[in-house]
Amino acid sequence: MAMSKQAIVALIRPWALSACETAGVILWDIEYVREGGENYLRVFIDKEDGIGIEDCEKVSHIMNDILDTEDPIEESYSFQVSSPGIERELRLPHHFERFLGEAVRVRLYKALDGNKEYIGILSAFDDDNLTLTLDDETNVTFERTAISKVKVYFEF
Repeated sequence: MAMSKQAIVALIRPWALSACETAGVILWDIEYVREGGENYLRVFIDKEDGIGIEDCEKVSHIMNDILDTEDPIEESYSFQVSSPGIERELRLPHHFERFLGEAVRVRLYKALDGNKEYIGILSAFDDDNLTLTLDDETNVTFERTAISKVKVYFEF
């Protein structure tokens, strides 16, 4: 029986952390997804002054050796290493920590006061709630269970 996507990500995480440490970058996130009939294992990396192609190649090279040796995934898949991008999704505690005090876009499953999307400064978060400070200086707190997605907001 094939492993669940979560089990695959959990299995890969320690190897990815080790590869990132060796390459001098931060592990941002890992996803194992199916898109257009293909499976993709993606490792997202970051560092203070931004990620370059060399960083991706370093991590990819280290990870490929591990994945070839361990062969943890039964089905065929493509492996990719990349930067999470400017408007990256925030999911893990260290994501929120890093962008505390920065502009984010919060999407909700159901509208609150007629809006399903809020943009503001991430002013507080914990396991249960997330608080934004809006342009008019008011704070709005969302239950984490009501949030479908949180992304860094970048005004172009």
